[in-house]
Amino acid sequence: MPGLIETLVKKGILEKEKATSLESEIKSSGRKEEEVILEKGLVPEHLLFSLKSENLKLPLREVYAEDISLKILEIIPEESARYYQMIPIGRKDNLLEVGMVYPEDLKAQEALKFLARQANLSYQVFLITPTIFNNLLRQYRTLRKEVTKALEELETELKIEKARPLVAAELERLVEEAPISKVVAVILRQAVEGRASDIHIEPIKDRLKVRFRVDGILSPAIYLPLKIHPAVIARVKILANLKIDETRVPQDGRFSTKFDDKEIDYRVSTFPTTKGEKTAIRVLDPATGLLNFDQLGLTGRNFEEIEKAIEKPYGMILATGPTGCGKTTTLYAILRTLNEEGVNIVTLEDPVEYYIEGVNQSQMKPEIGYEFASGLRSVVRQDPDIIMVGEIRDEETAALATHAALTGHIVLSTLHTTNALGTIPRLVDLGVKAYLIPPTLSLALAQRLIRKLCPECKKKLKPKLEIRDLILREIEAIPEAVRVRVEIPKTLEIYQPAGCKKCNFKGYSGRIGVFEVLVMTPHLAEVILKEPSPAKIFEEAKRQGMITMKQDGILKVLGGVTSIEEVLQVAEEK
Repeated sequence: MPGLIETLVKKGILEKEKATSLESEIKSSGRKEEEVILEKGLVPEHLLFSLKSENLKLPLREVYAEDISLKILEIIPEESARYYQMIPIGRKDNLLEVGMVYPEDLKAQEALKFLARQANLSYQVFLITPTIFNNLLRQYRTLRKEVTKALEELETELKIEKARPLVAAELERLVEEAPISKVVAVILRQAVEGRASDIHIEPIKDRLKVRFRVDGILSPAIYLPLKIHPAVIARVKILANLKIDETRVPQDGRFSTKFDDKEIDYRVSTFPTTKGEKTAIRVLDPATGLLNFDQLGLTGRNFEEIEKAIEKPYGMILATGPTGCGKTTTLYAILRTLNEEGVNIVTLEDPVEYYIEGVNQSQMKPEIGYEFASGLRSVVRQDPDIIMVGEIRDEETAALATHAALTGHIVLSTLHTTNALGTIPRLVDLGVKAYLIPPTLSLALAQRLIRKLCPECKKKLKPKLEIRDLILREIEAIPEAVRVRVEIPKTLEIYQPAGCKKCNFKGYSGRIGVFEVLVMTPHLAEVILKEPSPAKIFEEAKRQGMITMKQDGILKVLGGVTSIEEVLQVAEEK
């Protein structure tokens, strides 16, 4: 059987020189061809495994997790499935269908023969991709199955509850024992694997409700017996190093766990309600929180202006928008671009969301008087090149940040305004002198988050007349410098969500930003010094080629990234 690299060369997909280099790397590392090719992004996974299917003369199978029965999974234990990368995908009478990533692996073949003999079954092998295998592997650990099992184990422990509440010592002993720890661990892991940004654990009338926020939408994940509420909350508190016997006041904490060799941070907030304590947990997964500019949705003119701003030796870059719109994620993307050996970066954050190697990140502690303003006074004595301040929220912080930018530092921060144009009036409101804004402010960007259409099931359609007219009006309003770079098809078509197994029938998968970027120019400096009214600032924004968040969203609609409904919802919120 020819190797995959040989096949890729024969089909003209891979150059011979590159193939020689790859073969050498594979030989020295002892890794499989497929792993190295996919890691380097040389060939799409489906194409690579289609070629492998031809070579092996084995059918390539597309399988969805929802199609796999939990009973079938029991035939091959999880440890064996993970080690040999093979998994049961169906059963017809006495014939077991097995999906394998590496069916040519002799050890995997032997293991499969043994397991089939044990179960008294014959088997048929299908080729599956690594992505499908990893999706199916999660079925071994479905939320309901694991939680139900753990709850059964917990029943005997909870008999001590009777009619009296548990005292702190009893509660601590209970939550440290396996069953309740397992319930919490399963919830955390399912949140990570389901790409949830937040977990809400809240008592209601007769049950304990667990909800996950995915792509900005909060949905119920599971309901648990109300009687385990104290133990679940206490377990989370112990992980976050909070007081488990303090239920009257809110508490904040943080902890980390490791899932599949990936470090995940969790930010915990407890809050007393009339039904008992509610807990909100922010899931801080570096894979979803540390993104590059393209993944954020910064393209075209917006991206170019940010690139120019971060190349300057000093000046303020301010990200604006409401809570939860991705401002900090954008600032982190800028920080990672600026993070080089020759610069000293210091951040003041409340809280520190993601840890970045090579950046000196400092957590604010208002309870001891360590706040943004006092932190900024200390930071400038740390010989920084770049300073990030979590938020400019008072006059003192605004004055210190402006002074830092004026004295030769790049300053990154966030501000609460509805759009980029509101940055200048807001700075003036915070006591910054108008004449100090032009020499210190490099750029202001505003943003919102919108859901991305699922690439697997989105449907193309011709827009209704009123939607078509709205799109054309917005395109016509885009400044000429940007409009000439936009290709508008003669027959206007957009996409709408449909729903499939890959997106859990939601029609959307993931989120992306819509942006507007206002740049400091000599014309804008003149407006600020003479007449900084919203109308004059908007006039200058159009002159310099700024597109609004709504217009940026419309361009993403035409590109098939999102739906018109998502953009209009954000535009109405503005």
